[in-house]
Amino acid sequence: MTLAQYLAELEQELVAAGEEAESLTFVYRALKDLSFTDFVLKLRTKVSQEDRDQLKAIQEQLLAHMPAQYIIGSSDFHGLTLKVDERVLIPRPETEELVELILSENPESSLSVLDIGTGSGAIALALANSRPDWQITASDLSEDALSLAVENAQSCGLNLAFVQSDCLDAIQAKFDIIVSNPPYISEADKDEVGLNVLTSEPHMALFAEEDGYAVYRKIAEQAGDYDYLTDNGKIYLEIGYKQGNGVVELLKKSFPQKRIRVLKDQFGKDRMVAMDNG
Repeated sequence: MTLAQYLAELEQELVAAGEEAESLTFVYRALKDLSFTDFVLKLRTKVSQEDRDQLKAIQEQLLAHMPAQYIIGSSDFHGLTLKVDERVLIPRPETEELVELILSENPESSLSVLDIGTGSGAIALALANSRPDWQITASDLSEDALSLAVENAQSCGLNLAFVQSDCLDAIQAKFDIIVSNPPYISEADKDEVGLNVLTSEPHMALFAEEDGYAVYRKIAEQAGDYDYLTDNGKIYLEIGYKQGNGVVELLKKSFPQKRIRVLKDQFGKDRMVAMDNG
């Protein structure tokens, strides 16, 4: 049996269990460090016992709904390779769009930025990598998540500050930009979440009370009541696709004079809210 035939056999079992067939090849290539060309050439060869064992072990993890990125231990985000495990969410492509929005709207060479709920550090590190002159602080309620974000900063050779904080509770500074991709899934929408996400990714980083609006409300109220933004300060938020109007209303209560926009992602769904002076 060739490697291609054995892969096809295992992939059929994955699809039957509701998992993506492509995940098997993705993980196998990553663990073997195979280029696409080397992988294609290898497909025609007889499958070795070593490859059988490794592929079966990968398949079993995928069948247990473990995300592919957790199996290989890393995820690519905005040109960086970040360590990921069960302490943090796996960075999504939609969040790269949030980073791109911030970079495109803020060409200044020296800004202060706070990333609330940093998780793996994806947003903060991507911004630090693209804007080395910015002063960036990354915060998270989870000590475990912060420890992983610090690891990622060190492995990427990026210098930023880290603070353990529930939203702005432990923050004592002013920022030009506050950005957050907080937990925003409502318990009522649990059935929209994939099994591999529900099974493996940290629930405190996924779900929020108040129909998913709890963290947005806290950020809006704290930023509005206290002096956390500079005069031209901006807020950028990633949102669930049904939450645009609700998040806009929360920000309007605290910042009635600001311009607030809802922006769509590459799939045409509401995905970001941006607040500035217009």
